[in-house]
Amino acid sequence: MTEYPHLFQPLDLGHVTLPNRVLMGSMHTGLEEIGDFDRVAAFYGARARGGVGLIVTGGMSPNREGGVLPGAAGLFKPEDITNHRKVTDRVHDEGGRIAMQILHAGRYAYSPECVAPSAVKSPISPFAPKELDEAGIEKQIADITTAALRAREAGYDGVEIMGSEGYFLNQFLVTHTNRRTDRWGGSYENRMRLPVEVVRRVRAAMGDDFIVIYRLSMIDLVPNGSTWDEVVTLAKAIEAAGASILNTGIGWHEARIPTIATSVPRRAFTWVTRKLMGDVSIPVITSNRINTPEVAESVLADGCADMVSMARPFLADPEFVAKAKAGRSATIAPCIACNQACLDHTFEMKVASCLVNPQAAHETELVYAPTDAPKKIAVVGAGPAGLSAALVAAERGHAVTLFDRAPEIGGQLNMAKKVPGKEEFYGLIDWYRTMLVEHGVTVQLGVEANAPLLSGFDHVVVATGVVPRDPGIPVSGDVRVVSYVDILKERVTAGKRVAVVGAGGIGFDVAEYLTHDGVSPAENLELWKEEWGVADPAEHRGGLAPKSGASTGSPREVVLLQRKAERPGKRLGKTTGWIHRASLMAKGVKMMGGVEYVGIDAAGLHINTSDGPSVITCDTLVLCAGQESDRSLADVLEGQGSVVHVIGGADVAAELDAKRAIDQGARLAASL
Repeated sequence: MTEYPHLFQPLDLGHVTLPNRVLMGSMHTGLEEIGDFDRVAAFYGARARGGVGLIVTGGMSPNREGGVLPGAAGLFKPEDITNHRKVTDRVHDEGGRIAMQILHAGRYAYSPECVAPSAVKSPISPFAPKELDEAGIEKQIADITTAALRAREAGYDGVEIMGSEGYFLNQFLVTHTNRRTDRWGGSYENRMRLPVEVVRRVRAAMGDDFIVIYRLSMIDLVPNGSTWDEVVTLAKAIEAAGASILNTGIGWHEARIPTIATSVPRRAFTWVTRKLMGDVSIPVITSNRINTPEVAESVLADGCADMVSMARPFLADPEFVAKAKAGRSATIAPCIACNQACLDHTFEMKVASCLVNPQAAHETELVYAPTDAPKKIAVVGAGPAGLSAALVAAERGHAVTLFDRAPEIGGQLNMAKKVPGKEEFYGLIDWYRTMLVEHGVTVQLGVEANAPLLSGFDHVVVATGVVPRDPGIPVSGDVRVVSYVDILKERVTAGKRVAVVGAGGIGFDVAEYLTHDGVSPAENLELWKEEWGVADPAEHRGGLAPKSGASTGSPREVVLLQRKAERPGKRLGKTTGWIHRASLMAKGVKMMGGVEYVGIDAAGLHINTSDGPSVITCDTLVLCAGQESDRSLADVLEGQGSVVHVIGGADVAAELDAKRAIDQGARLAASL
């Protein structure tokens, strides 16, 4: 008897039955673009082996003008078919099924060749699109149909037609991007003609024994988006045109409302999908911020959908489904929705991976092979780098002892978890605790490791982390000057007027912490919807409340300052930085760059800017001005001639983040 009866109920699609209700949603990894299809096959094969019911690939372009970027992957040449056959064969050999997503970017294409229903430039691309004429529209339909035929030839079990997130087909649906007056524009019947015709044409070409998924935008979250009646009308028309499944799309890419970041509550949009249940007879999939078997099961049990889509959780753990089915959900590596190694990498033109699982999309080159010469390994420091090194080394068969002077594992993760919107770090620490037991790591907490204690080990890994850097601001009088550690570890309570020195990731986190009081919006969906202005699309077009992004107030006045003469937050994550800035601005946080710190006294923080000297009135000054490596133990051991491996913040403190620390720890342990 499974703990998740709804999740593991088979789904009959007529010509094929899926073994469970879990879809691995589409993610752009960048693997297809680098051309190493053995690596692509290894990536998808691992997820198929892990038991997911159906996989959907990253978006494949149907033609040059539809590619998200120049050189975007697709099935254009005979060798493309051969290469993709490697992927589908591997998935089928592992007992899985896989559909290829066909993605036409329309005006979102980062190319001067981009095309759209109307010549309306996107705010996220510098290129104005060319308005398609009748022949141009026919070409797009034919190319999408041809892409589906090639997918079948390459061995795919189906296709997903991308009709959401503001891409090409979605652009035809709303008057903001479709200003045509011919049969492809004007009335909603005309505006929905293209997506319906695409599905009809693809189904006619494929026959009945092929999965056709349509990704439907359930809530656009942009001005002048679709009404709910229009969404339902399109869903019914897409079903009549021959779709096998409707998948949920949430928000256009240009929407100024977060939809998948860690600060978004779990299952935040399943209520939207539930509204469609009963209006169509084909299965409906829900998505976004579903990251545990418990959440997925509750979504299905509540009648919100027939199937759940999870994407990034399969980066974190390819064995998600198998572990859940075996009753081992505590061992599932959690997706914390940070975007740091997945979406941020995509926007930086890097291969996507996962902060929690550095092997993701690197299965062929980061291998945790069993050791044939087990060693005694000491790891000093139970932060992200040390935990990663200890677990991988133990998994490979080494005898590992993990030391930390603190009474609990986690290092700086224990501060991150206190920040509103970063509650997922609690689960990450719990998972590490479970896996230390799972892999037989000896853990000694509250122990200050020293040279004599470490003398009997074959390898010593020093992951002692960082200490806060003191920027040396002159202080006079009885003024409260504290570190971010004091605030986030709740050693002190800040006053009502706070100056935060340093506007990097930690500075923004501290400002977020200081401007919240009570329940975190990430833990309360209604509060989060109110904060970001998300409404029922049946009441407000596109799901935007009349006054979106309204401030929920702050218990403190906070000023965030930095020395760099640039916009504060410029160096935050590419896909999440705007969220942090918008959140703090809504709470009235003042942000200043190009600041020289003169000193602090009873009057406040004295600064110089390009506008001249001024004083920031404050009763608490919080220092978030960077970190320095804690190398004291490493220096002692190296001075004695010991071979020491230094990783994480103890190695390089600049721009410290958990992604780099975990990756470095894993790669070191894989090499020992």
